[in-house]
Amino acid sequence: MPTFFSTDILFFLLLLGLAGLIFHMSRREHLRRPWRKVARSPSAMVSLVILLVFLGIAVLDSIRFHPAENGGGNGGARYRSEPVTLLDAWLGPIRARVEKTYSAPLSAYSYAKEMIRQPDGGEVWDYPRLKYGGAHLADPARERPGDVVRIGAQGLGEGLLAWLVPVTAWLAWLGWQERSGFAARFGSIVRGESDVPWRTIGLTLLIICLAGGMVGELGPKYHVLGTDKVGEDVFYQSLKSVRTGLLIGTLTTFATLPLALVFGILAGYFRGWVDDGIQYLYTTLNSVPGVLLIAAAMLVMQSYMARHENEFASLALRADFRLLALCLILGLTSWTGLCRLLRAETLKLRELEYVQAAKALGVREGMILLRHILPNLFHLVLISVALDFSSLVLAEAVLSYINIGVDPTMESWGNMINSARLEMARDPVVWWSLAAAFLFMFALVLPANLFADAVRDAFDPRRGE
Repeated sequence: MPTFFSTDILFFLLLLGLAGLIFHMSRREHLRRPWRKVARSPSAMVSLVILLVFLGIAVLDSIRFHPAENGGGNGGARYRSEPVTLLDAWLGPIRARVEKTYSAPLSAYSYAKEMIRQPDGGEVWDYPRLKYGGAHLADPARERPGDVVRIGAQGLGEGLLAWLVPVTAWLAWLGWQERSGFAARFGSIVRGESDVPWRTIGLTLLIICLAGGMVGELGPKYHVLGTDKVGEDVFYQSLKSVRTGLLIGTLTTFATLPLALVFGILAGYFRGWVDDGIQYLYTTLNSVPGVLLIAAAMLVMQSYMARHENEFASLALRADFRLLALCLILGLTSWTGLCRLLRAETLKLRELEYVQAAKALGVREGMILLRHILPNLFHLVLISVALDFSSLVLAEAVLSYINIGVDPTMESWGNMINSARLEMARDPVVWWSLAAAFLFMFALVLPANLFADAVRDAFDPRRGE
């Protein structure tokens, strides 16, 4: 049976709510129209494909189970106390291959010299062979370049096949459905004659499949992005950090929405002492540096965890609770900007004719807020959610760098950057941990920003078609 932590449950509830929102928007033409504009943007579609790949990795890393151990007595199965995720099981060969210390990407030798005992009993000061990376090579200095090229080419071929089979089947199905034939449909997509940029989407998927196939073949035989101080694979750490970054960006954003929506709409609609009280509240919060509020709240949370150690049966559960607390703390300290924006928009909407007509007809104020005010704030909420996601992903890296972020035992890009600051002072420099964290964070944040820009342009009523 699978095991779910608190953040896993909230994450899947969020995905379920997102699916419901998509279904709701698909049934209303005025909401479908802006999304069709987003679908016509090549940059938005490329970004969406990349974001869906990251989302798939996060989903695999959120489904946990207790694997069985060998040696169960009396015919009964024994299970490990620490759960693992589907991503851990899928990356088992990479996860279990721990070296002694640093090693460079695709290397067969350690990055630090040490005294090596020779077969004849002598000792030499040299770089030792890795236990797993390139272990199948008899002479790495001579065989490694050709072996990397050969394995990489095999992975490229497998990636091409993994892309070609579903794409060919999809084109054949489209050609049969439209009675135009496979060749005609393929030609129209290649020429870019469709409204949706399928050619760009297909090329993006091709690049992802080629990269995935190459890494999938090289990973079990080499450390693609090297290893860290304790010999763990940096590529594995980077993939495990995807879930942390997505949860920080999504759970925090949706923890912000209830406060911002309720206070913003109430302040703008009722005005008077309600408006004054809410303005005083978020003005006071804005006057305190956000980092200090987050640091104080995290210290309170850590004090609670220290006093109730019996509630956390494992390190993973403790790290998950700290991640959830960080998401809630960031949400409670970052709602003021959206609240101010919604207040200003509500002040404008309450004076429009259809709202005044509803008041004159005796419609209750609660119904006015739900049926007339809230739906017309939807575009602002959607734009704000899309734009705030990237800043929250980057905020996790900054907070972990100053040791008030996620638990040090949890894989995150912030923890990778935090540990890399000491590695950059080594001679020679250990650069790959910092480069890997930067590469993966850049690959997530840039598509998120591009997609947010497309959503903003499509839903902003001040912009034309």
